[in-house]
Amino acid sequence: MLFGTLSVGSSCSFFYINSVLLFTLRSKQVFCETSRYILLFNLLLADTATLVSNLLLYILAFLRLRISYYACGPLILLSVLTVTISPLTLAVMSFERFVAVCYPLRHAAIFTMRSLSIIIALVWAFSFIHILIRVFMLLYVFTTTSLDLQMNDFCSMEAMFFAPIFNYFEEAYSSILFLSVGAVIFASYIGVALVARSASTDKASARKALQTLLLHLIQLSLILTFTLSSTILTSVARRVGRLTLIRIYNVCFVSLNIFPKCLSALIYGLRDQTIRPALMQNLCCRWRCSLF
Repeated sequence: MLFGTLSVGSSCSFFYINSVLLFTLRSKQVFCETSRYILLFNLLLADTATLVSNLLLYILAFLRLRISYYACGPLILLSVLTVTISPLTLAVMSFERFVAVCYPLRHAAIFTMRSLSIIIALVWAFSFIHILIRVFMLLYVFTTTSLDLQMNDFCSMEAMFFAPIFNYFEEAYSSILFLSVGAVIFASYIGVALVARSASTDKASARKALQTLLLHLIQLSLILTFTLSSTILTSVARRVGRLTLIRIYNVCFVSLNIFPKCLSALIYGLRDQTIRPALMQNLCCRWRCSLF
């Protein structure tokens, strides 16, 4: 009970911080015209949507409310959609940092407003295709299996995607996606590290880019672990009792759902010298307004 209350409270706190950071990224012209801030907004929007959908799922499970498959489906699909967007956006952000450090003179020509719009549209389109594939798989399973519309357990990814075909699809899709994104981030890190040794390179900028890329790798690892957590929990559920499973689910919710979604705010919101003053001003202003 206490752990569940703390989990919901921390989720609401991070949702508040992410919302203020989203507002901050649209409050000044420089944030709306700079490529890394535009990509950050897209990443943060996906992370916040994932946080909200997962928080709703957690509250339903915490209150032991059972809903129908039709009500559970949109929440699960929203979570899957935004989880797919995050790693793809991380890959684009890593490549953008690589170009900014290694090819600074070409950066403005490569990452224009038009090219960024196309890239972000492709990221969302790819994620929607992934969702459509899952929807068609769900329709196939529902038409070939007799199911009660009311779920027997709380709404979760494991309860929705119960057929073995989903596990095979998830393993193949996750392997291709995360290996590709991981290769892009790792290659960007190696490229920036090699250029950082050059005497003509801005050492401080290169060092900061290396730290950011390293944090992107950590983010990607956490997202991958969250994606595979459904398969892990399914196998664990066969070996442990329900009370132990609930405790494991609570730990996974905090470490794999809450923590990764606050990393974007920590990486950019607190480390970036341009965002930090505006973010702190908005946080303090809104906090004072809430008191009065």
